[in-house]
Amino acid sequence: MPLIGLVAGNGSLPILFAKEVRGLGYSVFAVAHEQETDPVLSQYVDDLLWIRVGQIQKIIPYFKNNAVTQTVLAGGIRKTHLFDTPLGQRAQSLLAPLKEKRDDALLRAFAAGLQQEKIDVVSITDYIPSLMADEGEMTRPLTQRERDDIAWGWPLAKQIGALDIGQTIVVRDGVLLAVEAIEGTDAAILRGGMLGRESAVVIKCLKPHQDIRFDLPTVGLQTIETMVKVSASVLAIEAKATLIPDKGAFLARANEAGIAVVGWTNKNGS
Repeated sequence: MPLIGLVAGNGSLPILFAKEVRGLGYSVFAVAHEQETDPVLSQYVDDLLWIRVGQIQKIIPYFKNNAVTQTVLAGGIRKTHLFDTPLGQRAQSLLAPLKEKRDDALLRAFAAGLQQEKIDVVSITDYIPSLMADEGEMTRPLTQRERDDIAWGWPLAKQIGALDIGQTIVVRDGVLLAVEAIEGTDAAILRGGMLGRESAVVIKCLKPHQDIRFDLPTVGLQTIETMVKVSASVLAIEAKATLIPDKGAFLARANEAGIAVVGWTNKNGS
């Protein structure tokens, strides 16, 4: 039986990935992070190792002992752990050469550490491409004003992504209301949505030159519920480059809430 490793962060994506690949006949050996990973994951993997954030030194022996040579990273880890969690020696050695603790740099350093030990990090979409966002309107049609806001905000979101600040912005009527930083997508939506109210447009896209093996833009039911709290009206995500766990339930809830969800592209703006 083929093996796959899973380095699990928070959210529903690690569970969904494990369920899907086990259905394909894979054995899943997972590493879960305390205070981040949902304990329910244990029900859907063949074996599970719990670690604290930063205990990288435990991951490699675990994978090697279980003959794992390929792994995926699924789910986020709050970056604030850099400040409030003691990091293991291996993690410190990977971080020490980095001048800036940007997301991409951190993840690339971690992947390089695994690669040195002959453990490849691959994209989650290599296994479950069905999770990717479709192109075009996935719920109600956009109004012209909403379409104009997305077209205005999209290149701005890409510029912010190029600086590795975040993947999400909130706009309304050509005004930038919020930019995602270390606090995460939901907090950015709440900040921007309280300003834009029922006309707030949330844009989430792939960072230019992003390594698609990790940290792909991801939206889910929690994203929709956060938008509902502030009556935000539109969610524009990058088509074929954004993960949507539980896509059916996600779109059903967006429809129920009257939120327009659109898979946007640079090519044709739709």
